[in-house]
Amino acid sequence: MAVEAFADHSQPDAHAHADGPVTVRLAHRAADVAPVWAALEAGNIESPGQNSAFTRAWVEALGIAEADQFYLTAEIDGAAVALLPLWRRHKHGVRMLTWFPGPHVGCNAPLVDATRLARLGSVGRAALWSAMLQELSGADLIYLKSVPQLSVEGIDIFAELGESIAAETLYRAQFASWDEANTTQRSKSRRKHDRQQGERLEALGQVEFEELRGTPETMPVLDTLFRQRAARFVEMGVSDPFTEPGIRAFYESTLDPARGVDVRFHVLRLDGEIVALRYNIAHGNRLFCLISSMSADPSIQTGSPGKQCLLRVMQTIFEAGWRVFDMGAGFTDEKRHWCNIQIPVRQHYVPLTPAGTIAARTHLGWQLLRQRIKSSKTVMEMVKAVRGRMLRAKSASVPAED
Repeated sequence: MAVEAFADHSQPDAHAHADGPVTVRLAHRAADVAPVWAALEAGNIESPGQNSAFTRAWVEALGIAEADQFYLTAEIDGAAVALLPLWRRHKHGVRMLTWFPGPHVGCNAPLVDATRLARLGSVGRAALWSAMLQELSGADLIYLKSVPQLSVEGIDIFAELGESIAAETLYRAQFASWDEANTTQRSKSRRKHDRQQGERLEALGQVEFEELRGTPETMPVLDTLFRQRAARFVEMGVSDPFTEPGIRAFYESTLDPARGVDVRFHVLRLDGEIVALRYNIAHGNRLFCLISSMSADPSIQTGSPGKQCLLRVMQTIFEAGWRVFDMGAGFTDEKRHWCNIQIPVRQHYVPLTPAGTIAARTHLGWQLLRQRIKSSKTVMEMVKAVRGRMLRAKSASVPAED
């Protein structure tokens, strides 16, 4: 039987707000914080990384030890106000606490009662985070990647959470109906262009589109997704994040209904073959697109299958009652066409030891350098070209399977 690790740190003087004392608990098993998690997850979430079923599947697929799972909760007068689910990892000699899914989600954030957090005031929020984090041990640094800048009645509720640096932008389409989305985002010329692309695609064969619930029967669809993405990563000159140990097993596990992860595929076929595809996580009235892919077959590119797939996705989901389609961080042409909501995301750092302070400063400096590189189109093209040559050389050196 696993040994339970559970600490209770009451902080009666954590802040001066009239709400009352803060009670902080640290657990190393998700089951120990299940009631708090359920209470905070009942409303809208900002990321699949805040979903308990998603996190449990991640932990099991990657075989994360209990000692490296940190679930930090805070309650005010017995009411849940915040949850931080963190994974302790060792990197370059630094013990780092960070989000479980990392870059596999577009953003991530503490799961909070946003209204109550805003009501605490700046001093109260700073005291809350201090009460939650001050007794953490066994790590050097808390690194919270891609935290959205969320405002409640004009209040930036995560501003007091450690030091932060601006990173990417999160893109979402948020509409009350397909008619609103269509009218707002598609000009007359845009509709004409989409229609012409659709006609070119239909001239190539029979076009079919469907939404599929994630089940074991949809495993071939997932296989196609990873195969198409792998080819795209080589073309882009970047490493394939889905080849890391445990990652493929995680995505496969989400197709098991017993896991409780609500997966939706959007599939575009041409003569029965998948030519464009999206993997989404559903929660409430929101869909989070985690992975998209498209066939690299040059003979069908004239029909723009990726854009045609997304057009059908938008029409399908907003007609079906979904209200937010999260397309993740980082600018793309398709996000420019469809997303009417842009949310800045930041990297947050909370050093816990002197080694963590050095690591935070080093990483922050690297982030600034990356931003400068990305801002230069010439330098970025050179980096992509070098990466692409390295990946293609590596791929060519791997013996083909029988």
